Amino acid sequence: MNVKRFFAANSREALAMVRKALGPDAVILSNKAVNGGNEILALDGEEMDNLVAQESRSFGNGSQPLAKPAVAANPQKILMGEDALLEGGALSPEALAALASRKNPLHEAEPVFAKPAVTRPMQAGPEAHKQSPARQATSSLPATSVVQSGAATKLSEQAAPEFEKLMSEVRSMRGVIESQLTELVWENTQRRSPTASVLLRRLLSAGFGASLARQIAENMPQNQTQDSALNWAKSVLEKNLNTIDDESELLDKGGVFALIGPTGVGKTTTTAKLAARVVMKHGASKLGLITTDAYRIGGHEQLRIYGKILGVMVHAVKDEVDLKIALEELKGKHTILIDTVGVNQRDEMVTRQIAMLAGAGNHIKRLLCINATSTGETLMDVVNAYRGKGLAGCIMTKLDEAATIGSALDVIVREKLRLYYVANGQRVPEDLHVANRKMLVHHAFKLRKSPAGRHFQFRDEDLPLLMAHAARTTAKELSLG
Repeated sequence: MNVKRFFAANSREALAMVRKALGPDAVILSNKAVNGGNEILALDGEEMDNLVAQESRSFGNGSQPLAKPAVAANPQKILMGEDALLEGGALSPEALAALASRKNPLHEAEPVFAKPAVTRPMQAGPEAHKQSPARQATSSLPATSVVQSGAATKLSEQAAPEFEKLMSEVRSMRGVIESQLTELVWENTQRRSPTASVLLRRLLSAGFGASLARQIAENMPQNQTQDSALNWAKSVLEKNLNTIDDESELLDKGGVFALIGPTGVGKTTTTAKLAARVVMKHGASKLGLITTDAYRIGGHEQLRIYGKILGVMVHAVKDEVDLKIALEELKGKHTILIDTVGVNQRDEMVTRQIAMLAGAGNHIKRLLCINATSTGETLMDVVNAYRGKGLAGCIMTKLDEAATIGSALDVIVREKLRLYYVANGQRVPEDLHVANRKMLVHHAFKLRKSPAGRHFQFRDEDLPLLMAHAARTTAKELSLG
């Protein structure tokens, strides 16, 4: 086992040396102050994995007889080393080696095997000598070896739970050490690069997730002021936010569009806004309206009112057959808009709704309505539930109600969705706008925080712990150019 010693003026410099020499997966065995500085004993992570793998093979090999384990020179020392390991304290190399090679308590007593009974030889008949080769090979083995092999297998099976418990403790210890190292790195980053720390805090305050904010802050160019760093971060977000260039993709090209999403996200109102834009550009005769909201009391009546104002008849459908019939009747229309029933993203009815739209034809483009007031975790649930075989894009709603929109932008960037429109009110059709990436990113950092929002703001001392947790979550690669 190749244990390496690192010495520096303080623990932070020593840890930096460990990370540089052995990488982020290094296992810290000892960290103590000595005369003139700090000493760390560390082991390469791969060596630790190999050590555990060897132990796994020794436990799983039940085909060989068990040997009596050697008695440690100082059992008390090894026991204390194991306790220190589980408590996250220092551990000597000798104690680690002894712990890794220690067997289950079931192995510590030498197995007692039954002695073969002594019998008088019997006269064998002529057919008794005609044995199959396999039987002859089995009969040629000593009886003691067969019994020992069976006992070894039994003891190995009994030791499996104990070994799994040991492995779980080792994995837990490794996770704690990695988190502590990440915390130290970010504490050092806050001192070395306060600009990166300020940028990180601004991204988090705007609502962006920790993993995305961390990726941006870690790749910030050198020698930036706070303002130039923020401008650079905005440019990165704008580059990764995919929006339509203009309305021609929907209004001019036309097609069949289904607005989907959870209950209360604003699908019906958004459908009415889009319908009004189509009527103003192409006339009422070029628009078809369909609603599948036959479950909610008065659900389709709201769209019927909007349709009556626009001079467009609304077709109500209940299932895939009705939808196919309605689409066939409206096939001459330039644009067809489908308002779907709102369903909780965790309801199995979502799957049936997606299947109904897919079964009616591949030409239906699904637009997911994303609520700007929802948390990132909720929006990820929504996207995963409604994605199906693919989304044409999304529409951000309730922009006027959101205290922050970073969570919504984070999910759109992370999942590489195409943003068509943003809705910021109830007026039809005024409160619907083509998505402008520059305006949205600027708006994310300019939203005024209410007095109650101070309880959800991050302080400098919170960042290392938050980043240690974010280090375990891998964000999708951003384009930083």
